[in-house]
Amino acid sequence: MAAETQKQETPSHPSGDKRFTLIDRAIKKHQSNGDALIEILHVAQGIFGYLEQDLLIYVARALKVPFSRVYGVATFYHFFRLKPQGEHSLVLCTGTACYVKGSSEVQKAVEHKCGCKLGETTADGKISLMSARCIGSCGLAPVAILDNNVEGKMTTAELLERIDQWQNTSDEAPA
Repeated sequence: MAAETQKQETPSHPSGDKRFTLIDRAIKKHQSNGDALIEILHVAQGIFGYLEQDLLIYVARALKVPFSRVYGVATFYHFFRLKPQGEHSLVLCTGTACYVKGSSEVQKAVEHKCGCKLGETTADGKISLMSARCIGSCGLAPVAILDNNVEGKMTTAELLERIDQWQNTSDEAPA
């Protein structure tokens, strides 16, 4: 009977989505402390893949902090995503060393090829384009992170070839 009482005490989301129970556990672990906002957002993004507005509202209410604070943190830190990510990710370094070595030309070619800008995902959901101010591999400029792998001395042709591979890979084939 104690187990039944404990189950009834667990808050649930009106949608019935059990992933919210995991977020509730993280919030409880941090004693609903608003100072744990970044940690809670990390958990939420890990569970959902990105932070949509309804999820940010849920976290704000659960932590009893203003939505503007939650939204501000989610948009300030580069790690957090407010939109679903593509199957593949391309992060282009736009720091000084990479810029001097031609990353702006690479960026234009990649955006043209993908039909979207840095910070967006292709219409087919295959590729998310992102930028970083500095990856910390300036000696390898220009640098890109392709599916979490740092690649140095990238040429426009190499990146466009990789994009072709990603776009021509069916959903069933391994990437």
